[in-house]
Order: sequence, then structure tokens, then C-alpha cells
Amino acid sequence: MGKTAPLPRLIAGVAVAAASAIAFSGTLPSTAAPYPEPAGSVVPGELAKAFQNASVQYDVPRAILVGIGYAESHLDGHHGQPSQDNGFGVMHLASNPTNPTMAEAKKLTGLPADKLAKDTTANIQGAAAVLDSYADKAGLQGAARKDVAKWYEVVAQYPHSADAPTARLYTDEVYRIIGQGVGAAGVSLAAKPVTPDRGRYANVAPLGTRTPASLQAADYPGAIWNPACTCNYRAGRTAAITTIVIHVTQGSYAGTISWFKDPAAQVSAHYVIRSSDGQITQMVAEKDTAWHVRTENPYTIGIEHEGYVDQPSWFTDAMYRSSAALTKNIAERRGIPKDRAHIKGHSEMPNNDHTDPGPNWNWTYYMQLVNDGNPPQYNFTTYGSGVRVRSDAKLTASIVTTLPGPTQVFVACQKQGDTVNAEGTSNNWWSKLRDQGGYMSNIYIQDPNPKLPGVPVC
Repeated sequence: MGKTAPLPRLIAGVAVAAASAIAFSGTLPSTAAPYPEPAGSVVPGELAKAFQNASVQYDVPRAILVGIGYAESHLDGHHGQPSQDNGFGVMHLASNPTNPTMAEAKKLTGLPADKLAKDTTANIQGAAAVLDSYADKAGLQGAARKDVAKWYEVVAQYPHSADAPTARLYTDEVYRIIGQGVGAAGVSLAAKPVTPDRGRYANVAPLGTRTPASLQAADYPGAIWNPACTCNYRAGRTAAITTIVIHVTQGSYAGTISWFKDPAAQVSAHYVIRSSDGQITQMVAEKDTAWHVRTENPYTIGIEHEGYVDQPSWFTDAMYRSSAALTKNIAERRGIPKDRAHIKGHSEMPNNDHTDPGPNWNWTYYMQLVNDGNPPQYNFTTYGSGVRVRSDAKLTASIVTTLPGPTQVFVACQKQGDTVNAEGTSNNWWSKLRDQGGYMSNIYIQDPNPKLPGVPVC
């Protein structure tokens, strides 16, 4: 559901099998490789210093701060841009009706909200102050204050989750990251086995605990059923389902689940997929209309993927494979063709201003997985960003979709239409794109010939 800057170069109209639930019952892993370096990190050394200083100033274990930071953002502040639920910075200080951590940080540090949102050092300082205040209220003192395992209930409070199972989902992920270690953005956190003291959360069933009712409710056998607030979607459908839409959450997995359960959200998707292992949560039944693509909701199914459009480290192979298995299952159950005309990104849908899944989403690989590893047939590649695909070979024809960047396409046929001028050249030949269901000027095809060789005339 996110936004990112359009790709550079030629501009032709820029438009703004699943893993089971993981229940940690003992020591968290310390043998796996640390989490990798994400793209877009701040200056190496500065972030590490910020974590260390905040840890000392507020007496919050550094491992807790780093674990939360990586779970929330992969240690990337995204230039102060908000997440889907209006959270900011490396530590996701939030400002929404149920999560007041930004306001709390502002009060505790005396720093303005703008600085807390955009300055990474201030953002970490603010989060440490909030966690310190929660720890004080919980009576965490002395040796317990230094013990990472004793911070579980404090960490569980930080995201202000919609319910206890979602809070446990969030906190288990933070402790899993601490157990595995982090090596990212100049920050090193050694893998450390931790047996968390869950306190009152020890008896909370982990999200995804399956019951006969939940198994019956889920449309996809591998999905965890965890319904969104009924105020965030519409019961029933007014149109047949013909399209599957790929989204990126612009936030964490647990945070997105919590947001869709929040009455203030007024947004939802049918499925949410976790980056680390491909775990799938279903939040809206396919028979019902989730609110994820504005006017196009009635005929679509929405799949959210944990991460941010500008940060490829979230798009793991586990996520791709899990999502592709889900998409394949939906398409085959509902008779939806497994092609790019019916499996689209949010950015390709009419009447929207989003750019997810963005330029880092590997459509070629994803469609190969959806089609059982068989690559879709393409015969040309486009260039430029924001290239409009129209209903006819005319500049006045309605826009069917927009290609966010260089895209592999299958040109079914070509015909002459309106002349298009760009970069000192002109062309009146247009390609009919099989998967996008419309026409695009040949001037945006990576071929030197105005009329494409080997392609029939429509």
C-alpha cells in the first residue's frame, strides 16, 4: 500500500505454501546467520552510536532496542515517511487513535514530533524513553532491568496491539531477532539465546493456534484465520472476483494485522504475509469485500506483503514462494487466469495513487512461481516509468493501467494509431499487450523498429 519515488528515465505520465504459526516455547535460536544489511541505511557507525547512547541514557538493554528497530523497519527510517498506520522512523513511533508512542516520546524527551520522526538518533532516543517509562510502571528494577528476558511484557506493550495474541506475535518476533542476531546498517547484535519470561502472556495462545472454527473459516488451507474489524470491510460482493492485487504493507506484519483490527483504520486486505518465513494470515473472507483498492474492491482479492517498497531486504524467497502458492491456489479455485492481466500490483489498479509493490518486487520470478516454475512467455521489454496502457491506440483513450518501470510484456499484435513524440522520435504504431489488456505506444518498447518485427497487425 506504499508510495515511493518514480523510476528515473523516460516519463510518460507518472502515477503516483505457507509456513505454520511459530510458537516459541523455549530458548530462541542463536545459530542462524544474523539478519542482513538492508538497502538505504544511515551512515554506518552513527546508528550503532545512537542505540548505545539511548541504551545507557534510559537503562534499556541495547538488544531490546535493536530487536524492536529491526522488527519494525530493518533499521531504515525511510526518510521520515509514515507507515500505513502513521508510524515514523527506525523505531516506528506512532500517532494513531490506538498507538500514542509518538506523543509519549515527545512528552518524555521534550523533542518536537518532526525531529522524532525524521532524525534517527532522536527517534531511537524517543523509543528508549517510552520503553523506560513502561518498564518503570511495570516495576522493572535492579538486576531484572539488565536481563533481556525480563523485558517481554514491556516490549509487548510498545506496539499497542489490538489484542493479546497479536501482541505476543509481535514480541515473539522481536525476541526471535535477538536470538538470531543482527548485522545491518552498521549495527551488530551478536546472536544470543534467550528464554523470555512471558509473564501474563505465557497463557496467551499464540496467534495462529488452530481450532475447528478457524480451519473452517480460512479459504486457504495454510492460512491463519484472524479476522479484521467488521467495520474495515464490507460483507458480501457486488461483482465476480477476477483480479488478485499485490500490495506491500508499509509496516510490519504484526503491526498490519493490528491495524486491520483497529476500528480507526477503515482499510483491510484479505491476506497478510510475513517476510521472514512466509507465514500467512487471512483477515477477510474471500466472499467479502476488503477495502484495499478504492473503487476496484468489489472484484479483487488483496494480498499484503510485509515490508516497504523502497527496501528490497523484506522481499525474501520464503515470502515469494508462500505468496505465489497462495495466488496460484486462489486463481485455480476461482478460475482466474494466472497472468499479469489478472494478477496486478496496487500501482496498476485504476483510481489509486499508490506505487506498491514498487520497483524491487520481482514480477518475473513471482509469475514463474505462480505458474509452477514455468516462465510466462514474453517477447519484448518496455522502458521508461509511468508508461500508460490505454484501451485503444489513441492518446484520448481511457487508461487501463500504468507500467511503473521497465516491464517484460507479451505483444499480441500491433496497429497504427495516434502519433506519439518522445526523446526526439515519433511513432504511430501501438502494441496490444496481452497481459495488461490494452495498447501502448511502440515508442516505449526496447526495439529500434517503429513497427515491431515478427508481430502481426491487429
